[in-house]
Amino acid sequence: MKRSMGFTLIELMVVILIIAILAAVLAPMLTGRINEAKWTEGRAGAGTIATALRAYMAEHEGIAPLAPPISGTGAFVALGITDGDLEGKYFAVTNYTVTSASYSATTGACAYVITVTAPTGITPASRTLTTAPGAAGVWAP
Repeated sequence: MKRSMGFTLIELMVVILIIAILAAVLAPMLTGRINEAKWTEGRAGAGTIATALRAYMAEHEGIAPLAPPISGTGAFVALGITDGDLEGKYFAVTNYTVTSASYSATTGACAYVITVTAPTGITPASRTLTTAPGAAGVWAP
């Protein structure tokens, strides 16, 4: 008897079932990574504002450019940031707000809270970049 080469129907169905199970397990993990990748853009914009805010306050000996909250179109021009600097694929200049900013003349340290609100379809609704005098910034939901 001559045996034909190929796969049986059962073997093909088992392979398809294994692929379906792997896809069902990986899909939620991949969507979470996509959301975090979008938030990376928001954090980069907040970091840009934080750097400009520290530089401005150091150059002007702690004088705040505007009284917080600072947000909206044209609000960051005093810091040397144009609206186009904060425009990205997911986040725009209107998504960023400096809710507080302070400067210690004795230590030269700057403290701030920058809130980033998410556009529709990105969770969580907002995240903040905060720092205390002399501490590194903390990015939190």
